[in-house]
Amino acid sequence: MLTNSTAGHYKWVALSNTTLGVLIVTINMSILLIALPDIFRGIGIDPLAPANISYLLWLIMGYLVVTAVLVVSFGRLGDMFGRTRMYNLGFAVFTVFSVLLAVTWTHGDAAAIWLIGMRVLQGVGGALLLANSTAILTDAFPADQRGLALGVNQVAAIAGSFLGLVIGGVLAPLNWHWIFLVSVPVGVFGTVWAYYKLRETGVRVPAKLDWWGNVTFAVGLVALLTGITYGIQPYGTHVMGWTSPSVLGLIIGGIVVLTGFVVIERRVPDPMFRMSLFRSRAFTAGNVANLLAALGRGGLQFILIIWLQGIWLPEHGYDFEQTPLWAGIYMVPLTVGFLVAGPVSGILSDRFGARAFSTGGMVLAALSFLALDLVPVDFDYRVFALLLVLNGLAMGMFSSPNRAAIMNSLPAAQRGVGAGMTSTFQNAATVLSIGVFFSLLIIGLAGTLPGALSTGLIAHGVPADVANRVAGLPPVGTLFAALLGDNPIQNLLGPQVLGALPPADAQFLTGRAFFPELISGPFAAGLTLALGFAAAACLVAAVASALRGGKYRYQEPDQPLPAATSARV
Repeated sequence: MLTNSTAGHYKWVALSNTTLGVLIVTINMSILLIALPDIFRGIGIDPLAPANISYLLWLIMGYLVVTAVLVVSFGRLGDMFGRTRMYNLGFAVFTVFSVLLAVTWTHGDAAAIWLIGMRVLQGVGGALLLANSTAILTDAFPADQRGLALGVNQVAAIAGSFLGLVIGGVLAPLNWHWIFLVSVPVGVFGTVWAYYKLRETGVRVPAKLDWWGNVTFAVGLVALLTGITYGIQPYGTHVMGWTSPSVLGLIIGGIVVLTGFVVIERRVPDPMFRMSLFRSRAFTAGNVANLLAALGRGGLQFILIIWLQGIWLPEHGYDFEQTPLWAGIYMVPLTVGFLVAGPVSGILSDRFGARAFSTGGMVLAALSFLALDLVPVDFDYRVFALLLVLNGLAMGMFSSPNRAAIMNSLPAAQRGVGAGMTSTFQNAATVLSIGVFFSLLIIGLAGTLPGALSTGLIAHGVPADVANRVAGLPPVGTLFAALLGDNPIQNLLGPQVLGALPPADAQFLTGRAFFPELISGPFAAGLTLALGFAAAACLVAAVASALRGGKYRYQEPDQPLPAATSARV
């Protein structure tokens, strides 16, 4: 048992170590987005070739899918065997597979498959860290300081996702192996530090492992998220795969298996997923709001990267090779807003409760999405940066108080599984959000891009049959090209067609102006749909947050109830 003085010191050790863990996990969620062009060049694969798009998708999504699937199981294992033990294991696993990613030596398909596999296993370590860090902090900090602690932790999570863009942009052009190697010293230091300094301060509840629950949850969620991932890809003559029998089978089958999972969890004596926790209005409302907020913001990063790399930066004089790094830099205001609002709102919510801050944050986020839709594609960066700061402030206002309120509503013995459930909702919603945002952008592109592309190519000397063939290709390739900061016109036309054109036309078609100007209009149509969806999700999240009730902290049966605390469940 920790004394008051050692507990006062230990909580800051726990905060600093878990913040480091969350930071390195979230940095690795985004570091590949900017580095993908250099990775694929390094292993000798064209990611925009139809046969290789699945490699591109799984390098982006595999890490997210595995963390979404495993955090509940690992949170439950933390409740049973010790949260610190599971967390320490996570740091070690994450570090080992970071090393194996950094030493990738093969090329071609073998290298792509190796990278995807190692990323998935690296995600296992990340899931162990994410599943137990929140519960460790909740154990270490008193209830009236959890908003501060979880606010700092959440700031690290959001900041990491944007720091990854900058780090990837700096390191990948030098050597793409370094984007994985950079995690190794941090992982080694964090593993040793966690092993020697973290202590088990939570309640452990020995129980039988819920094998049927774990298996059905993993199978159902993997099937569902895999279906969403493949739904983005073309199918036959369709621009997307949502009508593909395999995609429909994965999604419907995943939903059926997850329904069976719910039935199992209501009947087994020691369930992995504690349905009884949803009897608490604070827990339920907080998680619904969290899910909807992640649904609204999960695809934002991808939209901003496409907007900056594929359109705005080339139109403002940046070569395509430079756009990945500068896209990360130009998105820094979003992180700044979150860095300011996260800790402050967490501290204030410790005193005044979460409802006002979380609800207000979601309303402000919805307004920022609607305001972004009013900005022209070729925007004034000062206005764009201001709206990014506003969105960051809004998300910071929401995230820290909401997570603290969820954790305060949990019994001590169920903090691991409760934190895992919350992370699962957030991570699964993020994957779904990416699928929704991509789909809406593709819908916008499919309506107007073929005609604009055909007309533009013919106007610069491309034969009509070639222009129409290129214009008839699925727009997802154009979207991924913009995501990668690549100009696909040279690949689409090929050296033979370009060589037959007048030099001035060939130079213009493959220069900085043609491709960005070409997709600006179609992109704006898809952008309106995506930002409207994000705003609607945030407004519904605001309603859910408002329904959480007043300030609430769970009281253990053997603890006296403070006069200022409600015992409502």
